Amino acid sequence: MAALWRGWRQLLARRPGAAQALTAGALMGAGDVIAQQLVERRGLCGHHGFRTARMAAIGVCFVGPVVGGWYRILDRLVPGSTKVVAVKKMVLDQGGFAPCFLGCFLAITGATSGLSAEETWARIQQDYVDALLTNYCLWPPVQMANFYFVPLQHRLAVVQCVAIVWNCYLSWKANRE
Repeated sequence: MAALWRGWRQLLARRPGAAQALTAGALMGAGDVIAQQLVERRGLCGHHGFRTARMAAIGVCFVGPVVGGWYRILDRLVPGSTKVVAVKKMVLDQGGFAPCFLGCFLAITGATSGLSAEETWARIQQDYVDALLTNYCLWPPVQMANFYFVPLQHRLAVVQCVAIVWNCYLSWKANRE
């Protein structure tokens, strides 16, 4: 385990975008496994491996790069790490970024799961408000702590660890039949 941690830290130092994308992918995949096994109770025989792979790919190709990039932009827009700065970052994150990101996430999961544009739009209309309200119950305090205590290069990893629960919820929400 120590070697894995050292390898991840080295990758983070050399290629932070790649490390963040891989971390997001692994934890999105883990969230889907938890959703299928603990929430949906599919069992190993009923597990949809392709769905887990798809969620992991969305983490690598979308969540990691977009959220990691957003944190870099946010740090340039609102530099510093005081309590007031953390509040400003959280307000921008939750008021501006989260609503857009969630809509894009639901659209991507719909499109990659084979839904038509009309079915994807219907799913977004059905799930968006509930998912956004649930987002507001979890993320503001997490982001306050994240922006105040955690260095920029580690923010995505911290968020993705908390997000295992969130990813489980999103995976369940996005993949309900």
